Amino acid sequence: METIDKIKQQIAENPIILYMKGSPKLPNCGFSSQASQALMSCGEPFAYVDILLNPDIRAELPAYANWPTFPQLWVEGELIGGCDIIIEMFQRGELQPLITETAAKHKPADAE
Repeated sequence: METIDKIKQQIAENPIILYMKGSPKLPNCGFSSQASQALMSCGEPFAYVDILLNPDIRAELPAYANWPTFPQLWVEGELIGGCDIIIEMFQRGELQPLITETAAKHKPADAE
């Protein structure tokens, strides 16, 4: 599968996805740490991709997203932004309702 197709599939399959360095519990950069902390404090599950383990995605995503840096938060197929935007939205009280409403919309009705 082409890298761009893989990225599109990840974004399509995960209503809330964070492309970051490391994982939410073990971030490998301060910006990824702040972004994942803000997301985790919203209390909803979210997907993440460790771009350090996926150099193909790390190379291709900035061009696809037209956004040069990581982390990148995508919600319902739309790029929300990076660390500064995520933190700003969190502080303004805009991130929590976005994440909560998105998670509620995508809760599996037929949860296994």
